Amino acid sequence: MENLDQSTPGTVYMNEKEMKEKAPSVFSKTPSNEVSKHYTHIPTIDVIRDMQALGWGVVGVKEVNARKSSTVGFQKHLAIFRNENIVINGEDGDIVYPQILMTNSHDGKNAFTFIAGLFRLICENGLVISTQEFENVKLRHMGYTFEDLQSKINEIVKKLPLTVECMNIMKEIELEQEMILDFAQKALIVRFGEKEIQNIKVDIDELITPTRKEDEGKNLWNIFNVLQEKLISGDFEYTNGVKIRKARKIKNFSQDQKLNQELFSLALEYQN
Repeated sequence: MENLDQSTPGTVYMNEKEMKEKAPSVFSKTPSNEVSKHYTHIPTIDVIRDMQALGWGVVGVKEVNARKSSTVGFQKHLAIFRNENIVINGEDGDIVYPQILMTNSHDGKNAFTFIAGLFRLICENGLVISTQEFENVKLRHMGYTFEDLQSKINEIVKKLPLTVECMNIMKEIELEQEMILDFAQKALIVRFGEKEIQNIKVDIDELITPTRKEDEGKNLWNIFNVLQEKLISGDFEYTNGVKIRKARKIKNFSQDQKLNQELFSLALEYQN
């Protein structure tokens, strides 16, 4: 069984120079000219520094592509945090790091949003938790304080044992082949949508075949991880008419989070 430990093999955090190269919008000192005069601007880097003071370092940053020049530097961006003192060590060697994913923008369209996530060391793959207990946590720019941030992050951390419990339950549930195929078919609908899935064909047997030995087995946790990784990374082919196509990798982090959360919710349906 997994348990929350207070040590990791050593997490490598990004420094501010590396962050700026990947996502310059994180450092915007002023908001977009399109925001209201009542808008309170809180630079994302200020919140990142506050998160670091709470023990959460940055392991990844991204920003969406600006659609027009006026939005450059203000577009939606993502920062992924990890705490080197918190790790889930499984007896089966499956090491998982809890993560916090924070999104924001400087155009007045987004509050600071925090989502709980997981990072599996064996495949270096990120998962997003989606349960009633882990609903998105939001912080408004107006009235932002370090104490409020600390309270929200503590709220997320206190619920991490629920993640361990959820993973343990998934590992204890063995799926019959019929259920695995059903899961895979529904997961494809999540990826492509009800309409598009009618026009394509996917080799389901190939889709559910693990890419590594650690994911072999028919328990719910393994099947979920195999499907999640392949559908996010585009590690499968499909036919559309007579054409064979390689599925595209999901690169937009908003789409990645949405697909991740929907797949996690779908997996939870098989716990019953």
